[in-house]
Amino acid sequence: MQTNIPETFQITSLVHQDTYLVNGELKQWTGEMTEVHSSICTLNDKGEMLPTLLGSIPRMRDEAAAEALDAACNAYDKGNGAWPTMKVSERIEAMETFVEIMKTKREEVVKYLMWEIGKNLPDSQKEFDRTVAYIYDTIEDYKELDRKSAKFHLHEGVRAHIRRGPLGVVLCLGPYNYPLNETFALLIPAILMGNTCIFKPAKHGVLLLSPLLEAFHKAFPRGVVNIVYGRGREVAAPIMKTGKIDVLALIGNSKSAIALQDQHPNKNRLRLVLGLEAKNPAIVLPDADLDLAVNECIAGTLSFNGQRCTALKVVYVHDGIKDEFLKRYCKAVDNLKFGNPWDEGVKLTPLPEPGKPDYIQELIDDATEKGAKVLNKKGGERSENYIFPAVLYPVSKAMRVYHEEQFGPVVPVISFSDIQQPIDDIEENNYGQQVSLFGKDVYTLAPLIDNLVNLVCRVNINSSCQRGPDVYPFTGRKDSAVATLSVHDALRSFSIRTFVASKDNEHNNEILKKLLETKVSNFVSTDYIL
Repeated sequence: MQTNIPETFQITSLVHQDTYLVNGELKQWTGEMTEVHSSICTLNDKGEMLPTLLGSIPRMRDEAAAEALDAACNAYDKGNGAWPTMKVSERIEAMETFVEIMKTKREEVVKYLMWEIGKNLPDSQKEFDRTVAYIYDTIEDYKELDRKSAKFHLHEGVRAHIRRGPLGVVLCLGPYNYPLNETFALLIPAILMGNTCIFKPAKHGVLLLSPLLEAFHKAFPRGVVNIVYGRGREVAAPIMKTGKIDVLALIGNSKSAIALQDQHPNKNRLRLVLGLEAKNPAIVLPDADLDLAVNECIAGTLSFNGQRCTALKVVYVHDGIKDEFLKRYCKAVDNLKFGNPWDEGVKLTPLPEPGKPDYIQELIDDATEKGAKVLNKKGGERSENYIFPAVLYPVSKAMRVYHEEQFGPVVPVISFSDIQQPIDDIEENNYGQQVSLFGKDVYTLAPLIDNLVNLVCRVNINSSCQRGPDVYPFTGRKDSAVATLSVHDALRSFSIRTFVASKDNEHNNEILKKLLETKVSNFVSTDYIL
């Protein structure tokens, strides 16, 4: 029994995802299933408030993993498969078919984004719409890439027809916090460039992909996209051990990425496209606009409960404005509304990971034992599926929260008098994704910008860290990323430059002319895609 839930968002029936997509077929799974629960509690028939059962998914193991791998390998066929040798325009047409079907599933996907990972309604809608826009932008960028390649070069008596070709078989593993958008930021460009893929959804945010299985099935040829379910060590690890994976595409934890790389017997042939942890800092300078800085730091630290790799995970504040900043910031934190994802104006929602409140409590306890205080009144308040954001100050390097990527609602604050302190900390940190810099004086900002761009990959001026717009590069230094993801860069990350060369003589030029006239080669082509 569900109460006080808008009818549109109620769970009227369970989703038992007992089919999986392999080799162009939606196959029936008859093996073990794993129940999927939402951390959002509802009243059951016995009058008990318990985590809500949403459905179930297959728990696959080695045999199913091998079936998916064989399908992807056969579809790629050592580069000779129909998909990798297909005309660019035909691959684009297939992707357009997919996205048109996808758009009809918006309501279902948004509903399960809320239930499975607790993302509020506006952000769930934004994730879906942003993903659709990302697909269209990727298609347009691919068209432009192909247009620029539709020509021959001549240098030192050698003609070259240079294009980008696929890398092979891709194992794609997305994150639970953006199970649609960031997963598709890997999967869509990988498919478009002619690779074949094995995709395993994250541990949370699985059922929301169920409405899209049909779209993948209808849009792409046999074996191009294979979707399997289960635990990473039981599905992904066996696939990697074979050595048949050409690209590991993963957004998530570096421990998982390293463990999977270690399974691969031929590491030099394994390409990596990885989005990993970050410990993005905010630096609030003495001349910062405090209202602006507080608002942006609230968004940066606590949007989606801080469960974003781009979240601000430590805040440095100058001694001269520390007290006023913390007063305003703590008040703003305590004014954030907690509730279910569909509640109007809600900013804080139930945490999808059952163990996350206990983990955040461990960080708070460790910090307070070592001298920090919880500054906001509501900080650390517990419920069944949540722990209210705690603002911790002063935080030192002796504390776990300084070093660990908390990925949840706790905010460590450090004061400084010398700007070199946060700069040194960023340089020493294992991560190097982004930084937010708050201030006005250009003579202060300029040298900081010139330094920080060599320590991280994005310096945000008077704004919180973020991934978008998706046309901008998204990457990181050190342990934060391998390769670059953006509409433009992702197509290149999942492909390699390859070309046909011939000496400039009458015999060869006649062959090239006939190749172009007859259009018998999909690679050698100067066709212009409109």
